[in-house]
Amino acid sequence: MTAPQTTDLLLTGGRIRTFDDARPWAEAVAVTAGRISYVGPAAEAPAARETRHLDGALVTPGIIDSHNHLLLGFDPDAVSLEGAETLDEVRDRIRDLADRRPDLDWICAENAVYSVVTGRRPNARDLAGLTDRPVFVTTYDQHSVWLNDAALRVLGIADGGDIPWGRPERDAQGEPTGWVTDFYTSAMTTAGLAGLQRDIPMYSPERRYRKLLGSLALATASGITTVVEPQVPLAELGLFDRAREAGLLSSRVIAALFHPIDADAAFRRDLRDAVDGATTDDRLRFGPVKLYADDVIEPHTAWMLDDYADRPGHRGHPSAPVGELTRIVTELDRLGFQTHTHATGDGGIRLALDAIEAAAGVNGARDRRHGIVHVECLHPDDLARFASLGVTAAMQPRHCSPDLVSGTWMENVGEQRWDRAWRIRSLMESGAHVALSSDWQVGEMDPLVGLYSALTRAGLDGRDSWTPDERIGLDDALSGYTREGAWAWHAEDDLGVIRPGAAADLVAWSGDLYEHDGDPAALLDQHAALTIVGGDVVHDAASDAPAPAVYGGRAHCSAAAH
Repeated sequence: MTAPQTTDLLLTGGRIRTFDDARPWAEAVAVTAGRISYVGPAAEAPAARETRHLDGALVTPGIIDSHNHLLLGFDPDAVSLEGAETLDEVRDRIRDLADRRPDLDWICAENAVYSVVTGRRPNARDLAGLTDRPVFVTTYDQHSVWLNDAALRVLGIADGGDIPWGRPERDAQGEPTGWVTDFYTSAMTTAGLAGLQRDIPMYSPERRYRKLLGSLALATASGITTVVEPQVPLAELGLFDRAREAGLLSSRVIAALFHPIDADAAFRRDLRDAVDGATTDDRLRFGPVKLYADDVIEPHTAWMLDDYADRPGHRGHPSAPVGELTRIVTELDRLGFQTHTHATGDGGIRLALDAIEAAAGVNGARDRRHGIVHVECLHPDDLARFASLGVTAAMQPRHCSPDLVSGTWMENVGEQRWDRAWRIRSLMESGAHVALSSDWQVGEMDPLVGLYSALTRAGLDGRDSWTPDERIGLDDALSGYTREGAWAWHAEDDLGVIRPGAAADLVAWSGDLYEHDGDPAALLDQHAALTIVGGDVVHDAASDAPAPAVYGGRAHCSAAAH
């Protein structure tokens, strides 16, 4: 392709990893009218109205984060419990917020770990004496909630009532423990979200919108140019429209619509109408549908093919009666939807694969690219099915870090099944498409943390590499965050690649990441220096505001960034 005489922007003096098989590496890339207009030697690059000299730094396609909960974000009126490994630390942080903020009707905390109390789940008694106000705590995976006695009374749970946004746990005497399971799946239903917004101030539309904007600011500062928000209730589509109309979608957004597992055909027609009637542009797209095959392993609610190691006779449960997921996926597939199905247990993963295979058999051959997200515990018999069925494995390298899964996850699954955990390398080698992601805010949004985790399978302190046979190299990891992410969302001709004619979604890193392939810890000292979306510079580390604040060792947007 002949380059124009003068382009808008030229990046030169670095190493360009294109992920274009026809030209894997280059020295310069030029942008004209939002698209890549030149890729090649620096000596032959065209003149440009603006030239950025990279001083040997690496340029890659913009990062595609294929599973990132923008709407969860970080709430500055709540307290983060990330890094709080003991009950005393949890209590100190909650007490501090309660003491500092007498104006808050509810004291909310986020991202508690399940193992904060040894040998059992946390309960309401563990929160006693901190405040006379209700306390609401989410776990780091957003699938469980922890309440104090005041919250149990305010919500009516203490009197035997139920709530629409979760399943209160009760002891043998029928008394509530303060623990609520099935939170996120229930809370994103129409009735669940309405009840949650009525009950818990943190979930008001205005605070959710503030989280969305803060998450987008962090995304572009991290080199992310396309974000897949995997679970948007129909009632919250307007938040994305609001951001689009205000010109605040600094990254491209693909919004997956949440399908409650018990929704009927009328709801699926509502989904189709919502997508077909939505106002979108190149920064906003609706359409994939989020489903659940099972829940999560930590509270023993994911569906396992065999008993949990520490709970004989118990295998969890699927999210719907066997056969129901197949019926739903088949109908959504017929309606032209791409599905994005949560599955963590080996039973849940098999259920999702079976549903996709059945849908293809009923509806005939076409380019579907359904996805299964998390794929935490994969039975060996199902490994090859991802490639044969054309199913994307949307996986999060950080999730398998031992500092997150030691204790509860490892004990629940049992050592005899650890070799099934997050089989990223095995799936890639099988020919499957593996799209990597952060699962913000379950994990850090920064893709450099994901790259480090993919290369090491270790905690951020560098110790205790776990299941090391599943480690991958830097080039494969970057491909998972770029080219594979583009393929997953039918965008490989436009995104995830640096070649003439493709969208100018680029990230220039602070250095050459490939210099650290053999020393992954050094990746954590790098950052996105320049993020470009559609030819627009949306982040420039040399001139932008200070980096996001860090809580408990993980990066979040500070209140100022909102």
